Amino acid sequence: MSRPAHWTLLAAGLLLLLAPQIIGWIDKPFYLDLITRIVILSIAAVSLNLILGYGGMISFGHAAFIGIGAYAVGIPAYYEEYSGLLQLGIALGGAGLFALVTGIICLRTRGIHFIMITLAFAQMAYFTFVSLDQYGGDDGLVIDVRSEFPGLIDLESGVQLYYLSLAALALALFLVHRLVHSRFGRVIEGARSNRERMHSLGYDTYRYQLVCYVIAGMLCGLSGWLLGNFTSFISPEMMDWTRSGELLFMVVLGGTGLLFGPVLGVSAFIIGEEVLSGITVYWQFIFGVILILVVLFARGGLGRLLLRSGDGHG
Repeated sequence: MSRPAHWTLLAAGLLLLLAPQIIGWIDKPFYLDLITRIVILSIAAVSLNLILGYGGMISFGHAAFIGIGAYAVGIPAYYEEYSGLLQLGIALGGAGLFALVTGIICLRTRGIHFIMITLAFAQMAYFTFVSLDQYGGDDGLVIDVRSEFPGLIDLESGVQLYYLSLAALALALFLVHRLVHSRFGRVIEGARSNRERMHSLGYDTYRYQLVCYVIAGMLCGLSGWLLGNFTSFISPEMMDWTRSGELLFMVVLGGTGLLFGPVLGVSAFIIGEEVLSGITVYWQFIFGVILILVVLFARGGLGRLLLRSGDGHG
């Protein structure tokens, strides 16, 4: 990574750390909600990038893990169980179990078949939660009290929720960085390029990919747990296939296979959506055209475009 890129990342990190203080100074609390949403969705995008950008597994049902994590907050809260540790454990365990069960089947397929079967499983999860009338069904469920960590952190505070989300994003980035630079990561990337060759070298790529898929699912479940607390409202719409499509587009927009690419993609997507929706009622059409142009002309996503600019190659 070039020196300008290092300085850019350092500046971005410093800005994220000071964001609540800056927002408080300018007295624009809405911006704290906006940046918290970016941070939370970035965790989901980072998890998708782990299997997509490094593992070549194009999942069109990744948002199912967000929904599972969110309902891990809402369903216990419905029964007045607000323990943050319990809810977080359910979110990670539920997302991991769903990833394990579906991954055992999905990873026996490749290409378009993998895409379609991940979509099918996600829609099964979607319609399952739609059918749960006790928890609001299609109308969703309001969360009156956020996860509680007595004596540690108060998630009713928007600032504290933001810093917890930022810490979770830093942890996710660190974990992915360590994974992709380990032997485990080299096997995952090798399986993406040439699975047969990795088999001939003695690696059981199926097991490696399954572990990778479960890790990604759990990280996305963490994002869903944070999102459920942030929105204080959950619904099956969180795991609809359109949400998975948006998440996939965010990763591609930022740059697949780049550690910070998903964060950049989520930021560009959400900020662009917010700005254009305030300008015109036809913002979706304009936004779509802009995104198509970025994908067509920013080869490798915005992340690689910035890296090339930093290296002086235009």
